[in-house]
Amino acid sequence: MKPRLQAALGQQLVMTPQLRQAIRLLQLSAIELEAELAAAVESNPLLDWTETAISVADAGINGESGGEGAASSAEPEHLPPEAEWNTDGEPWYERLGPADSDDETPIAEQVAESDTLHDHLLWQLHLSPLSARDRSIGVALIESIDDDGYLREPLESIAATLASTLECSLEELTTVLHQIQQFDPVGVGARSLGECLRLQLAQLPAETPGRALAHQLANGPLERLPRVGVAGLAAELKLDLGEAETAVQLLRSLDPRPGAQIGAIASDTYIAPDVVIWRQHGLWRVALADGMRPRISIHRGYENMLRHASGADASYLRGHLQEARWLLKSLEARGETLIKVARCLIKQQAAFLEFGDSALRPLTLREVAAEVGLHESTVSRAIARKYARTPRGTVPLRAFFASGIETGTGGEASSTAIQAMIRRLIEAENPRKPLSDARLAETLKATGVPVARRTVAKYREAMSIPSSQDRVRIG
Repeated sequence: MKPRLQAALGQQLVMTPQLRQAIRLLQLSAIELEAELAAAVESNPLLDWTETAISVADAGINGESGGEGAASSAEPEHLPPEAEWNTDGEPWYERLGPADSDDETPIAEQVAESDTLHDHLLWQLHLSPLSARDRSIGVALIESIDDDGYLREPLESIAATLASTLECSLEELTTVLHQIQQFDPVGVGARSLGECLRLQLAQLPAETPGRALAHQLANGPLERLPRVGVAGLAAELKLDLGEAETAVQLLRSLDPRPGAQIGAIASDTYIAPDVVIWRQHGLWRVALADGMRPRISIHRGYENMLRHASGADASYLRGHLQEARWLLKSLEARGETLIKVARCLIKQQAAFLEFGDSALRPLTLREVAAEVGLHESTVSRAIARKYARTPRGTVPLRAFFASGIETGTGGEASSTAIQAMIRRLIEAENPRKPLSDARLAETLKATGVPVARRTVAKYREAMSIPSSQDRVRIG
């Protein structure tokens, strides 16, 4: 990946409009990306649709990657051999539903699940290394965050609401809030515009031009900017005008409504896989789905015209050419980041791909971010509303992550794996005498998974399984 693009997606350096575009494209779903490209082609005469997706060599995208020890391929993506895709004789392209489902509805007719800002934050909360008490506090805080990403409700009110079930101090609330403010999107959980901007500035390196002064302005003086302008603000604070303009420009490049980045997917949005995962010669491999390969290119006719243009025409074409090149570079960076993260996921969760939920191991954003050398928020953006077509069906990339519980053997079992165990126990129970939550907890403990009864109840309810009393069947 180009160093500048890697910095944009991995460390979020100077937030120029072009680098913000790269970050924004990364978090778009497949359907949203298609709409974004259509709008770009419509508005930029130097962009044009291509007959087929740009090849890996042309676009510079690592389109196919294997697991550990597998060499990457520079060839355009080919459909995985049917023999390697599954073992039940069913053509791979027909196996689009869950592995245990008879539904063979085409992928274009599968409806995406809603993904709200609260869902996105709660998912990160449950993957964070927090105590059960802190998680309960975190849930209360997240439920108070509005759609723009701000915490408008005073901490005192939240503490009063929690008092009936959990006594906590303002210090505890503040500590957990600071943890949530490190989640993606950056700036979420802020109690004011100034705090929102300061949280985003904190993610930038100290050497970012104007960062220190921008932080100072966000603490209060920024509110007077609309009235006095940059020059007036510089005069009031006795600042150099150039430095003030740099700091204000940096502040303007930040997002004042970070929560709006993660909106609910419309109920009629269809799932389109972003990556394809299959097994070949005993190795799990991953490639960008056909629809995720760049299908736009620079219009060579206009590009040649630029060589002979002058004046306003040359300036017009040159500006659009730069925009087109940045878009293609951003698409390249998006594809590389997706492949990098997906390669890590198949390496860490090969057993999940092979055996299903019961074999899912604990895996967090922090672990993946450390392995691929990206920021946690970048990994979160890369997997948000992204899907993988696998031999087990089309699954969200989030399905590869799970929090863990220590087992009696010294290892860890993921919450997803424990839910799968609970489901299997319930499916095998005597319908005349269903297993109670306490009995399920004892059975799991006997297998080396110490889970409390209330945890079993929580997992059972999350899977929409009735209580033992409601599961009794006489006949």
